[in-house]
Amino acid sequence: MDRDRPKAPLLELLKAAGNGRCADCGAADPEWASYKLGIFICLNCSGIHRNLPQISRVKSLRLDFWENDLIEFMKKHGNLCAKTKYEAKVPPYYYIPQACDCLVLKEQWIRAKYEREEFVATRVCSHEGFLWKRGRESRQFQKRRFLLSAREGMLKYYTKETKGPKAIISIEKLNVMFQTEKIQHAHGLQITYKTNGQTRNLFVYHESGKEIVDWFNAIRAARYHYLRTTFPTVPESELVPRITRNYVKEGYMEKTGPKQKETFKVRWFSLDSQERNLLYFKNPLDAFALGQIFIGRMDEGYEARAGLPQGVCVKKRKPGITMVTPTREFLFICENDKEQREWIDALNGVIAQPLTEGRGGGSRGFPPVLGTSWERGRGSG
Repeated sequence: MDRDRPKAPLLELLKAAGNGRCADCGAADPEWASYKLGIFICLNCSGIHRNLPQISRVKSLRLDFWENDLIEFMKKHGNLCAKTKYEAKVPPYYYIPQACDCLVLKEQWIRAKYEREEFVATRVCSHEGFLWKRGRESRQFQKRRFLLSAREGMLKYYTKETKGPKAIISIEKLNVMFQTEKIQHAHGLQITYKTNGQTRNLFVYHESGKEIVDWFNAIRAARYHYLRTTFPTVPESELVPRITRNYVKEGYMEKTGPKQKETFKVRWFSLDSQERNLLYFKNPLDAFALGQIFIGRMDEGYEARAGLPQGVCVKKRKPGITMVTPTREFLFICENDKEQREWIDALNGVIAQPLTEGRGGGSRGFPPVLGTSWERGRGSG
C-alpha cells in the first residue's frame, strides 16, 4: 500500500490546466508521464519517448512506483510549462499531429521538440533532396530529385541531373497529405496539384522519417508563405486550415454510367471537402482521376440518398447511394451498410457546408486550393 500512496497526488496533477491531454498529440486522459521532461503523455507517445533515453524517461501513472522527488518534479513542471519551452516558436505552417495521425508524424514532432529543439527560430521555406516517386506508367518507385522554393513559388522534380525539370508545380495549386496505408509505406506522401485542368497525383516516400516529415512541413511552409503574402489582411486563423488538407473519406465503391444501364464498375473514390469534389479513379494510385463530381448545396439541388432509383438492375444485393445533382443522378454501390452510412454522412456533410465564393471553396478572395472545380461523368467510367 505504501507504494501506491504517492499516486494520489500524482493523479491529481492531471486536473491541472494542460495536463488532461497528451503533451504531444492531444489524446485525452494520458496515463503515462516523462519524469525527465515533466510532461503527461498517452500510451502511444510514451513508446516514442522510450526510444529517446537520453532525452526522456517514462513511467506509468498507475502501474509504476513514483518516488516523492519525481512527483515534486512533475508538480513544478507539467504540460503547459513544457509547451512554453519546447514550442515557443513553432511556425504557423508546421503541422502539429493529433492522436489519430500516423506514427511518423508523431515521432518526428516529438524528436523535433525535445531531441533537436528545432522551435527556437522559424524555418526557411525551401527544401531540396531526393524522394522515391512512383512512375506514372511503370508504377515502380524511382529515386528523383525534388527542389522546393517558396521564393519562386515552385516545386520541381527531375528525372535526370543533366536535363531540366520534369514538372514545375505552382505552390498556389499544391497540396500534400500523408497516405501511409494507400502507398503501403510508413513514410508515404501524396502530392496533388492541377495541370491542364486535371488533378495530378504524385506518390512519394523516403526511408527517413525525419526527411519525409521535413518535406511535408517544407511544403506547408511554402504554402503558408504564399497565402500570407497573397492575402496579407486575412487572419492567420483562416490561413492555417488552408495550408494543406486531407480527404474526408476515401475507399472503393461501384459506379454506373449516365444512362444508369451500364455495368457497375469498381472505382476508388476520394472526397475533398474543401474543393467540394468527389474524385474517382480506376486504381487508388493512379496519376489522374477518371472524373470528378462537384458537390454543391442542398438548396441548389444536391443530396446524397440511401438506395437506388426504381428500375435500376443490380445483380449484387449490396447497399446503394444516389448522389443527386442538378444535372444528373450518380449511382454508387457500397460493400456493406457501414460503408454506405459513412459515405452518405461524408457527402451530406460537404453539402451542408456553406458554399463560399468561387464554387471551389474560395472565401475572402481565396482561390480554391486546386483551382476551378469541374464535373463530368464519362460513360461508366
